[in-house]
Amino acid sequence: MKVSRRAFEIFNISFLDIISCGFGAIVLLVLISKTSDAELVDDTNAISDLLKQVRMVEQRFLNTTEALNKANKTLENQKAFLGALTSIETAKNSTLKRTEALGRKLKEDVDGLNMVAKPISTASISRNTAKERDVEVGGIPVDSDYVIFIVDTSGSMKAIWGRVMKVLSNILDIHPKVKGFQILNDNGTYLVSGYAGKWIKDTAKQRKNVLGVLGTWSSFSNSSPVEGLEVALRAYSRAGASVSIYVFGDDYTGSSYDTVINTLDRLNKNRVTGKPILKVHAVGFSSNYTTNRFSILMREVTKRNGGTFLALPR
Repeated sequence: MKVSRRAFEIFNISFLDIISCGFGAIVLLVLISKTSDAELVDDTNAISDLLKQVRMVEQRFLNTTEALNKANKTLENQKAFLGALTSIETAKNSTLKRTEALGRKLKEDVDGLNMVAKPISTASISRNTAKERDVEVGGIPVDSDYVIFIVDTSGSMKAIWGRVMKVLSNILDIHPKVKGFQILNDNGTYLVSGYAGKWIKDTAKQRKNVLGVLGTWSSFSNSSPVEGLEVALRAYSRAGASVSIYVFGDDYTGSSYDTVINTLDRLNKNRVTGKPILKVHAVGFSSNYTTNRFSILMREVTKRNGGTFLALPR
């Protein structure tokens, strides 16, 4: 039997399949290639947009930083200005307080001076012109060369110590010429022990130093001037001496007035003329513990010893 063979065809179905597959692959590659390029373009655009946004953010950051620096500088300037204003205000308040304190001090000084000057100016007389002595008011010769203060340093007097110091200073000022002065307490204790039995020269510097010490003086006192008078008279009583004693106090606690009066009669009398050697004046202060015993005693003491008693108002 004769076998029949199919005729060979170059363009058969298998060949066409291969060609179709190849063409399809090429088309697919073309499509893939175009899609990748589009995505690349899109990615490039996105990156460009992001870079623009980054630059914008950076610029905003720089602008914000610059504005913040300017604001900080302005704030620092305002703080400095406020500090200057505060310093000026503080200085103004300090000056105002010092001025007020100075005004109060000047007023107190004027009040203290008037307090002493009024009774002294109405009662004072010149040693060369004095002829009669008023029993009630008396006269205070202010031409003494030396002045002694015997000051009660008890607690009641310390309570008004500023006033006591002003009166003491004012009395020194009222005397036109003072060569020297001395300060003791009522018990006979010297304020400056180095000048015991001597005179403190009355210069502006010396007076300031002594008043500074007087301001902080603390010494025992029994509110009886007999000891202080005895020490002063024994140390400074000389015939012909131009000396005035001022006794400062607000009370007398001694048992008898005669003790003080007899001591003065014994130590302050010129044996030839029978007159007092030193003038004894007294200033009565008003405190919470003031009694009339000091004024009773000192009126008699000053009357017997050529002086005057001044009772200062409260």
